[in-house]
Amino acid sequence: MMRVHSFLTVLLWSSMLHAIHMMLSPKRTNKHSHSERITRLSENDGKTLHRTKRGWMWNQFFLLEEYTGPDTQYVGKLHTDQDKGDGNLKYILTGDGAGSLFIIDENTGDIHAAKKLDREEKSLYVLRAKAIDRKSGRQVEPESEFIIKIHDINDNEPKFTKDLYAASIPEMSGVGTSVIQVTATDADDANYGNSAKVVYSILQGQPYFSVDPETGIIKTALPDMSRENREQYQVVIQAKDMGGQMGGLSGTTTVNITLTDVNDNPPRFPQSTYQFSSPESAPPGTPLGRIKANDPDLGENAETEYSISNGDGSDMFDIVTDKDTQEGIITVKKQLDFEKKILYTLRVEATNTHLDPRFLQLGPFKDTALVKISVEDIDEPPVFSRSSYLIEVDEDAKEGSIIGQVVAQDPDITKNTIKYSVDRHTDLDRIFNIYSGNGSLFISKPLDREETPWHNITVIATEINNPKQSSQIPVFIRILDINDHAPEFAKYYETFVCENAKAGQLIQTVSAVDKDEPPRGHKFFFELVPEFAVHPNFSIIDNKDNTAGIITRRNGYSRSKTSIYHLPIIIFDNDYPVQSSTGTLTIQVCACDSRGNMQSCNTEALLLPAGLSTGALIAILLCIIILLVLVVLFAALKRQRKKEPLIISKDDVRDNIVTYNDEGGGEEDTQAFDIGTLRNPEAREESKMRRDVLPETIFQIRRTAPLWENIDVQDFIHRRLKENDSDPAAPPYDSLATYAYEGNDSIANSLSSLESLATDGNQDYDYLSDWGPRFKKLADMYGGEESDRD
Repeated sequence: MMRVHSFLTVLLWSSMLHAIHMMLSPKRTNKHSHSERITRLSENDGKTLHRTKRGWMWNQFFLLEEYTGPDTQYVGKLHTDQDKGDGNLKYILTGDGAGSLFIIDENTGDIHAAKKLDREEKSLYVLRAKAIDRKSGRQVEPESEFIIKIHDINDNEPKFTKDLYAASIPEMSGVGTSVIQVTATDADDANYGNSAKVVYSILQGQPYFSVDPETGIIKTALPDMSRENREQYQVVIQAKDMGGQMGGLSGTTTVNITLTDVNDNPPRFPQSTYQFSSPESAPPGTPLGRIKANDPDLGENAETEYSISNGDGSDMFDIVTDKDTQEGIITVKKQLDFEKKILYTLRVEATNTHLDPRFLQLGPFKDTALVKISVEDIDEPPVFSRSSYLIEVDEDAKEGSIIGQVVAQDPDITKNTIKYSVDRHTDLDRIFNIYSGNGSLFISKPLDREETPWHNITVIATEINNPKQSSQIPVFIRILDINDHAPEFAKYYETFVCENAKAGQLIQTVSAVDKDEPPRGHKFFFELVPEFAVHPNFSIIDNKDNTAGIITRRNGYSRSKTSIYHLPIIIFDNDYPVQSSTGTLTIQVCACDSRGNMQSCNTEALLLPAGLSTGALIAILLCIIILLVLVVLFAALKRQRKKEPLIISKDDVRDNIVTYNDEGGGEEDTQAFDIGTLRNPEAREESKMRRDVLPETIFQIRRTAPLWENIDVQDFIHRRLKENDSDPAAPPYDSLATYAYEGNDSIANSLSSLESLATDGNQDYDYLSDWGPRFKKLADMYGGEESDRD
């Protein structure tokens, strides 16, 4: 109890009394009376701490935020019973905001708030107070901790978590369907009064939507809102504190609500009947037109499938759906024929593919339309009665024989006349021909099955009135075999018989082939010619399998007596008419060992089958002779070849480069070409040999007549030019011959003005006027004083 009395006595005003006191006397003037009340309380006999009923806590102060009075806001007073009022004690305040926010009167212990406080920034301040003796500096009371709590006022409006909300809801939703929940928060103290109690209301968006005042949930307020009528809504929601009472603060937000699409509309054709046309030549798959059933829904809710439900053209036409445009494309399914049917009627149905069971009661989600398609007639090419023709003809058929017929007609109503022809690109040999009027094919040349067993030709049918309309058909002609070829040996047989052969020994088996192809297969028979029916050396045995064996009829054969035997054999076939041929089998007599293996044969017999023919030997000999002639000519030309003149013709002005490989002697070398002769006609005419070219033939030195007696320069130059053109040893094309000879002295002497400085007086040129009109220009320039001055 004594320890409690020694604590610093803190007088605490309740929040309610303090608020009343602040309202009744906002400006505190009588601090003394207040101190007296505190003093009287503290001057009791100490039983104050023992009271059982206490209305406020001793260690808390309460202070209103956002105080706007003219004086500092009074917080409370610190006092100890050891304070005698003589000023010996000093009160010290430490802790949150001490000295800056909260100021204490160190003599009296009064505490004031120096600044306006904001509960939202800090709602609780913890401070510590102590009292010390001014003289001794001794702490008369231990440090005591107390709390200053800031009471809230309604100084913050509700704020939404977003300035703009976006929400969506399916169209045709029922009343009360939740759309979105908006939330607003108030920074005021929710535990003190109604400053933070928020109530929601709708300012814009009625009567379509409503808002729950407590939860902020936005709901639909009208039934069956259609997206097709209106898709976007803007709703403004207000949040107001103080429970929505007057004087409360408020904030607003905007909610953009979009109605999403549902499949609540069936497709509808804008018209009940459609008309299209198609040429009868349109191939299958050709699009004829498009139709579309309109559906105000979006996305998959507007996806439509088209089909042909009935109609007489359901087999001839088809309809497919364009997924991008949701249109039905009508196409040709089968080949049309104007002559058979000119008008078709279709019943086309459009159906939604994604149905919503909630709206099936609105009716069938499909629609139908009638489509009429007219077939246009065009000039069609002739049509053959078949897709191809197969004709069989015997190979011995006579020229001009008709072997078959092709038939074509004009499918149009006009039934134009048709003419036929054979595509000669398919019958280059012109073996077949056709009658243009009736399409009958006949033979123009003999046939040979063994050469060409099949002929594939093309027949063209063309309308006479319109040659552009034509069609082609393949005709396959099979040549039937006739037994017109005799059988013959299958190959060339190199047959030999040993000198020591025994009678009855098989030395060769022969077979036959036949170019013909009898329907029952080949059957050949072999026998010796009647003249050799009984051959003393060999006999033949028919094996009945299209082969025959050659048998010896005696013992021993001699090469010295007969080295080669020729055995003629007749080969028959079994077709009609029977064909036969005679083949000669050459049998050589050879020396053999005891086992019958050939060792050597007669030289002539060995060379006979492998020897070269006379024509081959002659060809080889001619080639050898030609090669020898070419070699001799090449050698002769090389020996007799000489260097061609550099200038072959006066008209040859080609730019040629002639390489002499002669470096020359420089400026002192005047022997290659002496140009001084041309400059001085008095020089001695002397023909010198060129040193830059080594001629293969030594040309005779020509002596020309002296030219100094002739003063005609033009004749001199022409003569020099002629000599150089005819001289094979003349310089090349690009040599420049300079003729700088001016001839003898002129009767007018020099016309140069360079010598005018050498005379003291002016020269007289009046004589130029006497020379005639050809010298008039010179006379005008040099004659007279005026000309000199000019």
